[in-house]
Amino acid sequence: MSPRPIIAVTRRLPDAGMNMLAAASDIEARVFQEDRPPTRSELLELLDGATAAVTFVTDPIDGDVLDANPALRVLANFAVGYDNIDVPAATKRDVIVTNTPGVLTETTADFTFALLISAARRVVEASEYVRAGKWKTWSPTLLLGQDLHGATIGIVGYGRIGREVGKRAAGFDMKVLVNNRSPLAIGDRATAVDLDILLAESDFVCLNVALTPETRGMIGKRELALMKPSAILINAARGPVVQTDALYEALSTGVIAGAALDVTDPEPLPADHPLIGLDNCLIAPHIASATVATRARMATMAVANALAVARGEHPLNPVNDVSS
Repeated sequence: MSPRPIIAVTRRLPDAGMNMLAAASDIEARVFQEDRPPTRSELLELLDGATAAVTFVTDPIDGDVLDANPALRVLANFAVGYDNIDVPAATKRDVIVTNTPGVLTETTADFTFALLISAARRVVEASEYVRAGKWKTWSPTLLLGQDLHGATIGIVGYGRIGREVGKRAAGFDMKVLVNNRSPLAIGDRATAVDLDILLAESDFVCLNVALTPETRGMIGKRELALMKPSAILINAARGPVVQTDALYEALSTGVIAGAALDVTDPEPLPADHPLIGLDNCLIAPHIASATVATRARMATMAVANALAVARGEHPLNPVNDVSS
């Protein structure tokens, strides 16, 4: 009898995913038990002899990792983005890469809008003000924020998530500008414009692009200077889309009014990073898809992709073309 194929999991999954693995009697699950990303040496040890791996955005997978683990046939990434994986290197070695599209679209759009509202109305500042014992009386000038209704939102990257952000903005009677490589679909209540125009005219700029060589560092000093002094930048995409030093300079010198970030570069930010000390910068720890239901769906989709390839079947969500 041939040995069961091994599926290596680089972090413990939500219960729905773990239960799927436990129920699969035809495979062996090998799970990294620490609540942190494995080191490179731990990753290599975990992947040794594995046919499939369930990976996360915190796991850098390059050609060297793949060469050290020639039995690997699939990398099932627990995310929509897969910038942590060298996809050309995987394709060259006939390793399938999969992701988890669709199941987190609305949840991520919800959180993107939560960041926008929180920054516009200074919700975190207000909560900290109360907790610090500073609230002595009502004041007509206390913690004045910005209106959403009637404002202009610029959405950079108008794919699944970007379109859902646009739908939420329309509910607030916002004017929606978008910058996207693909043309608008019939029924989209948005106006497509060049990036520079979007930056100059938007009261809120939401980044919803994938991290690619073209989008890495796309928002830097020049782009921030195009924005209104009253504008707020929201990033729920990937941290390296924004040049961190340029953002800090823009926020600390009043070039823009504020930022709300679910992702940063580096990630996580060191506790003494200057961005963390700014009152006009709201930072969350990469939790845009973090609801019980959505993370369960992501887990089951990632495991389903891994199981399919381990069993000699086609995965649900391949992102590269491996013919063999």
